[in-house]
Amino acid sequence: MKLETLDKDGTYHIYNRGINGEPIFLSEENKKYFLKLMDKYINEEIDILAYCLMDNHFHFLLNIVSEGDIATQILSNLFNAYAKAFNKANNRTGSLFEKHFKRIRISDEDYLRQVVVYIHLNPKHHFGIDFTSFRYSSFNAILSDKDTKVNRSEVLELFGDKENYLYVHQFKNDIMNEQLTLE
Repeated sequence: MKLETLDKDGTYHIYNRGINGEPIFLSEENKKYFLKLMDKYINEEIDILAYCLMDNHFHFLLNIVSEGDIATQILSNLFNAYAKAFNKANNRTGSLFEKHFKRIRISDEDYLRQVVVYIHLNPKHHFGIDFTSFRYSSFNAILSDKDTKVNRSEVLELFGDKENYLYVHQFKNDIMNEQLTLE
């Protein structure tokens, strides 16, 4: 499978999961360490719009500011550093992730909004967890005034303001609740 290259000024949904669907995060400490590495590796070359760390997979929504090969190397370094640390801590060897990270280029603003919400609702979708209190997604970082690597101003501009950001997330959550009730 030929992977789409990352292009400068492109917006991408980046995701991957554990090999054979196995967990890549066994504890909260694993997720905290991954976020620490994210802070270390992702710099002004890449803008983070959204993220979510689930037990066996992760999602990023990124704007590529630099040349694509530089951004690809930054992401590879992040994922490799985490995999090496995870393997060492858990006395394991071999691949942690399924092949290369997957990427989907996003060029439509409506789809971009949908992906932000999709990423943030992942805890609800996979585990029935309240996405508003989930600690390992960017949902609350966008609402907060605390320092973050997430480009909150760009995300809020995409939704118009905080109120609409919240409204759209809650609306999609309500739809998911209805679908679960019907099943």
